[in-house]
Amino acid sequence: MPKMKSHSGTKKRLSKTGSGKLKRNSSQQNHLMSHKTPKQNRQSRSTEIVSASDMKRIKHMVPYL
Repeated sequence: MPKMKSHSGTKKRLSKTGSGKLKRNSSQQNHLMSHKTPKQNRQSRSTEIVSASDMKRIKHMVPYL
């Protein structure tokens, strides 16, 4: 059986932590920043863990990550 193809865009946006969870960057950080509060901008710089409800869909997109 041939190898499954990974979704290239998803590969570039996620990384695996030491415990096996998936880490992603926060959204809403590209443009239109002037009307967002400094607290919103500061907090969206950090990374977040992918939620458990999204894990099944993401494992299908990137099976070898």
